[in-house]
Amino acid sequence: MSEQLTNTYGITGMTCGHCVMSVNEELVAVPGVTDVTIDLNVGGVSTARVTSTRDLPQEEVSAAVEEAGYTLVAS
Repeated sequence: MSEQLTNTYGITGMTCGHCVMSVNEELVAVPGVTDVTIDLNVGGVSTARVTSTRDLPQEEVSAAVEEAGYTLVAS
């Protein structure tokens, strides 16, 4: 079995469960992503824990989050 990598990302602009579903859908579509867990923080920075089989470039994660309509917080 290949090694699983987990990274945590901050996301702004999310306000509801639909936001979570939209971001989740875009992130799981990124090649190599095997799991996404999002903790919604309405009015603040939500947290996405992304598990993948490869190291994900921040630009790739940011593009997926932006495709859903939200902003990745620079780490």
